[in-house]
Amino acid sequence: MGLTFLAFGAAAATAGRGAGWAMLATLLVYGMAGQVVLLQLAGGAVLPAVLGAIAANARFLPMALAIAPWLGAARGRRWLALPFIAITPWAAAMRILPGLPEPARLGWFLGFALVSWAAAGAATALGFWLAPALDAPLLAALVFANPLYFALLLVADLGVPPVRRAILGGAVAAPLALLLPAGWGLLAAGLVGGTVAWAWGAWRGRG
Repeated sequence: MGLTFLAFGAAAATAGRGAGWAMLATLLVYGMAGQVVLLQLAGGAVLPAVLGAIAANARFLPMALAIAPWLGAARGRRWLALPFIAITPWAAAMRILPGLPEPARLGWFLGFALVSWAAAGAATALGFWLAPALDAPLLAALVFANPLYFALLLVADLGVPPVRRAILGGAVAAPLALLLPAGWGLLAAGLVGGTVAWAWGAWRGRG
């Protein structure tokens, strides 16, 4: 995660954005896809840039729905977790929360997520400072470090049937992310892949 946000800070510097802009983009958007869209559209009209970032981060909605039941019974307090639902905290929480006592789950998530959020901001600032020493191919590689980490987490759980179905469904639907506009391709691929995985599981359950 740190490498990914370091790359974003460097990319923002290369694009001529200020350090404050880069930090705000990380701390307020806190989702690399949305931040990249915002960086690409920055300098133009504000509304398209904001809407593009929102669309790119729309994948967090199903993630929030998936994690909500594991955050404890105090529904009013669950809202505290919403700003921090991103790939790294979500992936860690989905592995850890089921094994924790219910009263401890929300506190664990908020503690982990706040540390991750602060680390993302620090990495962005460091990347902005290191920008002159980083070339374009290295930046591109660093941006993909966090998705690679997330993929490795999923591979570690391939022995769990629902996870295996989700990975295979996502692989089948992945080409949609290339065929559709950038803001909607990932969301559509996730929706189609998840639906395929769910239908597959429901069919096997009836069998």
